[in-house]
Amino acid sequence: MKSLDKAILAADIIMERKAIDPVLFNVGDMSSFTDYFLIAGGNSTRQVQSMEHHLEKKMKEKGFKLFGTEGELEGQWILMDYGDLVIHLFYQPIRELYDLEGLWMDAPRIGIENNDLPDKK
Repeated sequence: MKSLDKAILAADIIMERKAIDPVLFNVGDMSSFTDYFLIAGGNSTRQVQSMEHHLEKKMKEKGFKLFGTEGELEGQWILMDYGDLVIHLFYQPIRELYDLEGLWMDAPRIGIENNDLPDKK
């Protein structure tokens, strides 16, 4: 599976847990450590933790190795490292405070709304 397909799969999985405004960035030309950033929010720390647990389980079922996770106990900002994909799950007020989307505004965004997802055959 290509990196982009993995990133879109991860976006689809977190949307199953009602992620707020997920955004996928192609940072491969701007970063030496990953190809894609997926950023999403939750309405509570419990929701953010639920997204993380669900994502970790589903990605493992698909055979993807999680290299590291940080912040899962607090649930305010959880970082998940899948190598070519780094996922940031935020409690929404913390997301607004750090504004990662603003920091990476020059990176191309990839549409991940339900109607933009590729055919899942």
